[in-house]
Amino acid sequence: MPRPARLGPQERADGWSALGGADVDVLVIGGGVTGAGVALDAATRGLRVVLVEQRDLASGTSSRSSKLFHGGLRYLEQLNFSLVREALRERELMLTRLAPHLVRPVSFLYPLQHRVWERPYVTAGLTLYDTMGGARSLPRHKQLTRGGALKLAPGLRPDALAGGLLYYDAQADDARHTMMLARTAASYGATVLPSTKVTGLTRAGERIVGATLTDVETGEEKDVSARVVINCAGVWTDEIQTLAGGRGRFNVRASKGVHIVVPRDRINSETGMILRTEKSVLFVIPWGTHWIVGTTDTDWELDKAHPAASQADIDYILDHVNTVLARPLTHDDIEGVYAGLRPLLKGESEATSNLSREHAVARPQPGLISIAGGKYTTYRVMAADAVDAARVDLPGGVGECVTDHIPLVGAEGYLALNNQKDRLARERHLPTWRITHLLERYGSLLDEVLELADDDASLLEPLPGAEEYLKVEVRYAATHEGALHLDDILARRTRISIEAHDRGVECADDAAAVVADVLGWDEARVANEVEAYRTRVAAERESQLEPDDLAANAERLAAPDIRARSVGRALD
Repeated sequence: MPRPARLGPQERADGWSALGGADVDVLVIGGGVTGAGVALDAATRGLRVVLVEQRDLASGTSSRSSKLFHGGLRYLEQLNFSLVREALRERELMLTRLAPHLVRPVSFLYPLQHRVWERPYVTAGLTLYDTMGGARSLPRHKQLTRGGALKLAPGLRPDALAGGLLYYDAQADDARHTMMLARTAASYGATVLPSTKVTGLTRAGERIVGATLTDVETGEEKDVSARVVINCAGVWTDEIQTLAGGRGRFNVRASKGVHIVVPRDRINSETGMILRTEKSVLFVIPWGTHWIVGTTDTDWELDKAHPAASQADIDYILDHVNTVLARPLTHDDIEGVYAGLRPLLKGESEATSNLSREHAVARPQPGLISIAGGKYTTYRVMAADAVDAARVDLPGGVGECVTDHIPLVGAEGYLALNNQKDRLARERHLPTWRITHLLERYGSLLDEVLELADDDASLLEPLPGAEEYLKVEVRYAATHEGALHLDDILARRTRISIEAHDRGVECADDAAAVVADVLGWDEARVANEVEAYRTRVAAERESQLEPDDLAANAERLAAPDIRARSVGRALD
């Protein structure tokens, strides 16, 4: 594998400068998991690739998922065997070859509530789930009596279950995985440009031949020629199609999913849980020293950049999870809340919970490919399909997809380092749990991270107010991982914004100070970044007290995006 690319401010500046008069093979719009996957797929086929994202990598849907790599157990009930088989095959690849440092096993208890028919019914589904798609690296499901289930999850009400089954899936930090995917694409030659907005698509007759790009940080514009533009904009798919001056082959409908985060000690359980609801399922997912509980599934037609969770959303989650908990959760237990939008293929009248999670690829006009729908887990398949569809607009001789053999940066050597974590801890004078935490975030890039502290030992100190993270992780986010704003660091490079009870307000000053020199911030800019972050947190908290979507959206919009402030400063 080539040397892992840096996504620092200088690399971004160099990439932007190189766009002048550039003629690329593939321009990818959207820095979520699908766009990053397309960039890697195209780059590893030998194509010249530019990936642009108007905000931050994974700033939309791809940082706000349930953080699972899973087949989708409930799709078996819908008889969608092909989707489950495909997703389980991808899960196996991630666990064993492509991202073992980022994707790891997680167990779930399925509580049984009916004594006669439910156990054989669920067992049949889990037997399929254990064997479809070449799954081999996770244990098979286990049958549990009620006593056995309560031993694993003492926090359940004894009358809430008649027995249970334990099965295994996988989880990952979605935002980190997407960012590492983009870094891998850059390592194979792709130019990755966050804070870069497509403000126009260039046409030659009906053919799309390039785009006008705006640097959101400075307001500068450049035109870039491209043989094909691949639209991976998720819930913004239709807006990009409008820029192209035509109608797409499909429309995308946004479905809002809300999750809450609570401390680990609030639910006494050694395993995650999956609970049936009247509409779908509710997950209780282990997340370090926390639990993630969700999700909802409702239509959303308001602001797409910052979907807001309302009190009704939070009450829905609490009401459903509390039906099985011996000690009910309350609003006071909630440390974090996040809302994301699923880009579903639009139907005529179906409820969002019934719309297809499969993806679709279309070529609505020459030079433009659109891809939408799908599941996070199957991003690699989606990317391959999109690049395959683009071949008609590319020079002959484009190779086949090889990403099933391309480990993400940090994967190679991770397993060996994980076996040596006690030695690494001694050498760096850090507790072993710290090394474990770092390996599960950076894999074999661990030394590259810690080398930043060679000339400044204070970087190995915990970040005040978010002590699970070291200051060096904050600095590395700016030097190597493409973070341009404080919000990028606290919300996506780390997950402090959903893990800390104050949502990162206390650590904001210290985090900004750590990266100020890297990002060229003076005192006024540091103050602006901190104030913008705190305003965002306050607006989110207020929105979560509102009774419905309309009121919640209005409160959330009271805090403008930091990037809007950036371009405003640049244009003054």
